[in-house]
Amino acid sequence: MIIQFKDRKKERQELDEVLNSKTFEFIVIYGRRRIGKTELILKATENKKRIYYLAIGAKNLERFYNICIGHYPQVSKLKMDWEVLFDFLKDNAETVVIDEFQNMIQEDANILNIFQSVTDTILKDSPLKLFLLGSSISVMTSKVLDHKSPLYGRKTGSLELKSVSFFDLKEFFPKAGMEELVEIYGFADGVPYYLVRIDRSFWLWLKDEVEKERGFLKDEVDFLMRYEFEDVSTYKLILEAIAHGKTKLNEIKNYMNVKRTDISPYLRNLIEVGMIKREVPITENVRSRLGRYYISDNFLKFWFRYIYPNVSSIEEGIFEIDIIKGDYNRYLGHIFEDVSKQFLIKKRDKIFKFSKIGKWWHKEREIDIVALNESTEEIMFIECKWQDLSAKQVDKILAELKEKSKFVRWNDDTRKEQFAIIAKHIKDKDKLRKKGVLVFDLADF
Repeated sequence: MIIQFKDRKKERQELDEVLNSKTFEFIVIYGRRRIGKTELILKATENKKRIYYLAIGAKNLERFYNICIGHYPQVSKLKMDWEVLFDFLKDNAETVVIDEFQNMIQEDANILNIFQSVTDTILKDSPLKLFLLGSSISVMTSKVLDHKSPLYGRKTGSLELKSVSFFDLKEFFPKAGMEELVEIYGFADGVPYYLVRIDRSFWLWLKDEVEKERGFLKDEVDFLMRYEFEDVSTYKLILEAIAHGKTKLNEIKNYMNVKRTDISPYLRNLIEVGMIKREVPITENVRSRLGRYYISDNFLKFWFRYIYPNVSSIEEGIFEIDIIKGDYNRYLGHIFEDVSKQFLIKKRDKIFKFSKIGKWWHKEREIDIVALNESTEEIMFIECKWQDLSAKQVDKILAELKEKSKFVRWNDDTRKEQFAIIAKHIKDKDKLRKKGVLVFDLADF
């Protein structure tokens, strides 16, 4: 499937600066599969004299050699050797892109030492641009970017490619309204590979997709996980637990029914590959025992909540899309918190200039978003509601938010407080604002 290039303006600008420099550049680009690394680099280098090579698990030198011959027939007279090939390419090609570089490491770990020698002795004074791309975040960070790597200190830049933001989804769906964009974001996050598949209204597309005999949804997460882990069963149980709201360590273990098993190594591995994240209340130290675990991207959340428990029904062709529809607004509650956080960051200069933003919780009390300005000792408490609110409901939520805020221990005697409500739609929003109430809804997005 060809992915139409839609966004990445900032990344394109950074890559254009690299490609237009007169000196040797060695750039590492990494990020989870489906995030658009290949599309980005191919688009950025499309007008350059380029060697593009997709690495596999075996015979990479031979295959790279043959790719070079395809571009430059005279290479056939050269020895099949990495250093010999790069000595030729530095004077003939402008860019060399090696995709899925972790496959070359897995074939032969000595490739790191070979590329160290290539960059140190052959390429350092050339104008060649070398790009190494990788989808295994754990391998790329530990083997290529880590200070113990032979390549440490050789790169001139690195880029971890992440999901596009919620506010970039309009590039993909210019005709969609904000409510539908939130629904799409709850499924696809900002992963271009999933976004470009949605070629009609979201619910029509999703209905067709789950009913397809060969739809990609059933096997997608297995594909992603087997790329990172040999035995995926325990990891899938952990992700399923978190997707169903079990965010504390003991809750996850109880859900898995493994009370005496230490799952910490599994959690660390999932964090390392970017599938989950550990968060602490915004006012706590990162080592706080109050840490909770959350799935990092919405596609995994969606899959483990709706697809994984229903794989049998989907395969039998009896799954009803109404099962998802009936629960989706509840599911979008947490998704909307993330969207609201992005909104506050986007409007930071106009609403509240904060230096930290995140969740807060203590025992049974939770506040969706708390934003702090550490230099001015200002704090904003924000409640997010994926629903339509009346002015009366806003007043009730605001009173509850103010009560919960009393338990937030942060500059208790000197802080200046603000409160805000963000919802899908707020009736009489202008009247509330005239009364001094900070309220925002999708119309403000």
